[in-house]
Amino acid sequence: MGRVLVLVGLGIAGIGVLIMLGLPLGRLPGDVVLRRGNFAAYVPISTCIVLSLLLTLLLTFLRR
Repeated sequence: MGRVLVLVGLGIAGIGVLIMLGLPLGRLPGDVVLRRGNFAAYVPISTCIVLSLLLTLLLTFLRR
């Protein structure tokens, strides 16, 4: 369990570094922003798909 927590923490830190370096995570084409007066909704469709693919590949690699 400890090893998994360390890997998760390193993964989160790695994503943070990539965002600080300018990776446009959260502003990809296909992410929807709805603004109506005082209301704003953000639906990160493309970002969710990209993160899902990356996590699937990473976890598949780690299982082997």
